[in-house]
Amino acid sequence: MTNKNNPNAVRLALLLGLFSTLGPFTIDMYLPAFPQIVQQFGTTASLVQLSLTACLLGLGVGQIVMGSLSDVHGRRKPLLISMAIYVIASLACAISPSIWTLIIARLVQGFVASAGIVISRAIARDMFSGHELTKFFSLLLLVGNLGPLVAPVTGSGVLAISSWIGVFIALSVIGAYLFAMTKWRLQETLPVERRSPSDFGQQLRNYGSLLRDRSFTGYMLAQGIMIAGVFAYVSGTPFIYQHIYGVSPTVFALLFGSNGITLIIGSQLVGRMAHRVSEKTFLVLGLWLAAAASVAVLLVSIFHGPLYALVIPLVFFVASIGITSTAAFPLAMESQGHMAGSAAALMGVIPFLLGAVVSPLVGIAGEDTAVPLGVIILTTSAIAMLSYFLLVKKGEKAAARSKQQQQDAVITQ
Repeated sequence: MTNKNNPNAVRLALLLGLFSTLGPFTIDMYLPAFPQIVQQFGTTASLVQLSLTACLLGLGVGQIVMGSLSDVHGRRKPLLISMAIYVIASLACAISPSIWTLIIARLVQGFVASAGIVISRAIARDMFSGHELTKFFSLLLLVGNLGPLVAPVTGSGVLAISSWIGVFIALSVIGAYLFAMTKWRLQETLPVERRSPSDFGQQLRNYGSLLRDRSFTGYMLAQGIMIAGVFAYVSGTPFIYQHIYGVSPTVFALLFGSNGITLIIGSQLVGRMAHRVSEKTFLVLGLWLAAAASVAVLLVSIFHGPLYALVIPLVFFVASIGITSTAAFPLAMESQGHMAGSAAALMGVIPFLLGAVVSPLVGIAGEDTAVPLGVIILTTSAIAMLSYFLLVKKGEKAAARSKQQQQDAVITQ
């Protein structure tokens, strides 16, 4: 199964893509129901938003745990148990008697939903390597990137025929479907002889080993910091487009959706051209594209440029995320086959942690300026580029010098 056009590879990408969309659906599908939940429990908007924070926390921490478990026990068992708990947690959300019960259930729901994100990527690394991993990962992202676009619309559709309770019942149905797919369609991809020992200390050492790997850390930070910039974009553009530029909700949805399409285009470009252009070349291209687009966004924000002048560079910025994410993942995972779950977990949790830090900063200067967005995405782009050049490129040069010195020593002897 090494050909991107192989029907089995496409079917596997569709299935694993569904698992990777579980996170976006868990986060976004109930967002349109916030006013209903406030009214139902007679609570405040901040407490309802706390249920979202709990879910994000579960998704972040859960990836670290699930990645380690999948390296020890294989891919199917943790995924099966997680999907079963996901169904229970979703139903617990639906029947919650209080807002605090909902918050706790959302924490659990996010924690087990993380298994779909991290294990789907670990399975991809189990089965593919090199350019084939890049091609397959681009297919995986093609499905996974649809989640943030489809989830809010799906939630609104459910709310049109039901209450907020129906949203969580729908999520439980999705979880049950993924449980069935894991049980009867997904084969184990990590044989026993390749699994990590069931030793908590060893799992911690695995993470330590990954973080000491300069190349892995450089790729991880380049990808994670860039995606953190997207969190700033997601949290800032609803306000910027509608409040500062006065566009209607419909126009905002069109602008936001079109940028989501460019994200997919960027990832597919890397996948389709992987056999002609190296992943490193694409990664550098994406980093420079992000930096140039960020400078343009900042300048337009400072000089209060027209809407189109802001939208165009943001389109290129979001496209650059698709390019850098698709290129950085296989480069980082290439040498991590023995602990792909742990490596995928680190690459998954970093964007959530950094995104949680930068998202609130978008509104730090008040309601009448987009300058903080420009500053944040320029900063994330610059730090991502530095992470690549200082950790990956500099490390490669140091390794090359060391190898040359060893060869010179052998010749001298």
